[in-house]
Amino acid sequence: MRIRYQATVWSRLATIIGMAVIAGGSISASGVSETEDQPVRIGISQFVSHPALDAVREGIVDELTDRGWDDVEYDVQNANADVSTARQIATKFKSDRVDVAIGIATPVAQALRATMDSIPVVYTAITDPVSAGLVESLTEGEPGTAGVSHRTPVQQQIAFMMGLQDITSLGHVYSSGETNAVFLANQTEDAADALGIDFVSQTITNPSEVRTATQSIIDRVDALYVSTDNQVVSALSALSEVASSAGVPVLSADPDSAMENDVFIAWGFDWYAIGRTTGELVDRILRGTDPGSIPTVLVEDTEQMSMVINTTVAERLQITLPQEVLDQADTIISE
Repeated sequence: MRIRYQATVWSRLATIIGMAVIAGGSISASGVSETEDQPVRIGISQFVSHPALDAVREGIVDELTDRGWDDVEYDVQNANADVSTARQIATKFKSDRVDVAIGIATPVAQALRATMDSIPVVYTAITDPVSAGLVESLTEGEPGTAGVSHRTPVQQQIAFMMGLQDITSLGHVYSSGETNAVFLANQTEDAADALGIDFVSQTITNPSEVRTATQSIIDRVDALYVSTDNQVVSALSALSEVASSAGVPVLSADPDSAMENDVFIAWGFDWYAIGRTTGELVDRILRGTDPGSIPTVLVEDTEQMSMVINTTVAERLQITLPQEVLDQADTIISE
């Protein structure tokens, strides 16, 4: 297995192009074959680096390895939350003629979908591929494209939090330029309305704005909800620091990123497992299955979710956690 990780692409363009000229196989009716001189080439475009998306990537590689794909060259690129860079990565993968191009998160998957013609595109870590324009239907295949989507139970998450803390107003910071984030913000607002609480939101355009955006609403909310918004999650430390200083609990839909931040409760899907599911899908395509014949693989079973509870944060906020709640946690963080 050969993995090439690059945090930025075009600052070292000449070097990259020199490394990218690799002989390889191609997709055919019988799939891709590995030979000593022609390893399978898989391009992975990741929108930004944070624990959840990193776990998806690791799950993909591990699943393919376990399925016998040993001689693989992975070209792993990070768009660093920049849409223009996402487009450049897609152009690079097309020029390099990778066998499969994988987009982890909405903006990079959109860039791949818009750029590729004969190269299969696999999307993952995306809430709504229909509104993102990746597929027309979740139940039918899309020519040249297949992927994995997850449906976060937003209202159920917020209701759970309300059972532990008196909440009359809920704060939410989200990226206005990411389809996934806007979709989830709408869901959060609808959930707040259904639960009878005020919804207070602030938008950002890049991760550097998360701290200021959080500060602008923190005095008007009883709690903050963080969705699987990649730009916000990548700057979760800034958001949680502001919340902690103000004595406001944070509920996150991303358990992985909560491990290193002052998040009260995180309840969401296992991102590594989503990566494994994505790897299984890639395996099918490499072995000859037409991606256009594969409907979206939808992950929505709450039994596949995990919960992280930080009892240190709970004590600081003077929130008493019933034993039955602690018993639900997969991970308890305590100093």
